[in-house]
Amino acid sequence: QVQLVESGGGLVQPGGSLRLSCAASLSAFSIYTMGWYRQAPGKQRELVAAITHGGNRNYADSVKGRFTISRDNAKNTVSLQMNNLKPEDTAVYYCNAARSTRPVSDYWGQGTQVTVSS
Repeated sequence: QVQLVESGGGLVQPGGSLRLSCAASLSAFSIYTMGWYRQAPGKQRELVAAITHGGNRNYADSVKGRFTISRDNAKNTVSLQMNNLKPEDTAVYYCNAARSTRPVSDYWGQGTQVTVSS
């Protein structure tokens, strides 16, 4: 059974930092594109950052220069370092694992709350 388990969320003041981690129980973890998404109340889920099996990264414009995604294929983990957090970053953050080769697969974690408030 595939599991993605997020950790590291919490309450932080504006300008602060948090590091999210996701541990994946996936065979062939290294071939998955790993991503972080977020969903704020009343809004659609959106992509925050993703990293391919080859290490290519892409970010939402709203987080460029503040967030960094990284992966450790030896430990089956993906992390999101979030700096200079803003109130608009408040959301539930979800870890995602996606595979575009057969068998095509898409897995989600349960989410972790990030609240940015003074």
